[in-house]
Amino acid sequence: MNSVFKTSFLIPGQIALLLLASSIAIPALAQETQPSAQQTAPTAAVPAPASSTAPAREGFWGRVNPFARKKWVNDRTAPLKGQLDELDEVNAKNARDIKDVDGRAQAGIGKAQSAADCANQAALAAGDQAQKAGTTARDAAGRVDKLNAAIGGLDQYRQISEVEVSFHGIQPILSEDARKQLDNLATSLTGHQGYILEVEAHAPGAGSIGIQNSERLAEAVKRYLVSEHQIPVYRLHSVALGNVPTGPAGSEAEAKPVKASSVHIRLMENTLASR
Repeated sequence: MNSVFKTSFLIPGQIALLLLASSIAIPALAQETQPSAQQTAPTAAVPAPASSTAPAREGFWGRVNPFARKKWVNDRTAPLKGQLDELDEVNAKNARDIKDVDGRAQAGIGKAQSAADCANQAALAAGDQAQKAGTTARDAAGRVDKLNAAIGGLDQYRQISEVEVSFHGIQPILSEDARKQLDNLATSLTGHQGYILEVEAHAPGAGSIGIQNSERLAEAVKRYLVSEHQIPVYRLHSVALGNVPTGPAGSEAEAKPVKASSVHIRLMENTLASR
């Protein structure tokens, strides 16, 4: 009766204290009632602590947590992006260097080809000049040969024609037949170059008398040719022989003195002028 009375008069604080104590005591009692199997059970092998060098596992799914936040992913991928950017920059620089080297190589090849073409053209031009020089040398040699031949023929003349003009006595008077002979001779000289006229006069008379007489006859022939036909004086070469025989050596005429007055005119042409 007294316990019931006491219980009915418990204050609320005491009730709360009793509840707390019961909640602690019940688990403790349960642990004490468990068999001591835990003590007799074989001790399970304790796993060795993980090496400090082993990579730490993050999350339930391993190293990468599929439910990781965007910031966490950015923090992990930022170094990779930097390395990739660096590789891209290196590749771009290498590409530029390769392009620059290729451009310089192509430019060098182009210059070398241009130089080779110029050298080839210069060689061809030199060959042409050498060929022209050889041709010129051959032509010059031919001209020299011709010139030597021409020089050798400067004083060589050949007889083209001969005219004999007769006189009556020793008087230097040209007859009509004599004038006609001289006219025909002058006409044949038209257009000729490199010629001379040898005038050889003969007249009777011994010594200086025959020479003077023949000289007057030669001067009469030369005067007519110069005044009437404009034959240059330098082309006329005369000699007064007097009564010297006119026949060739060893002939009968050579031994006989001249009895009639005459002038022999020979047209002589230079061999160079004829060519």
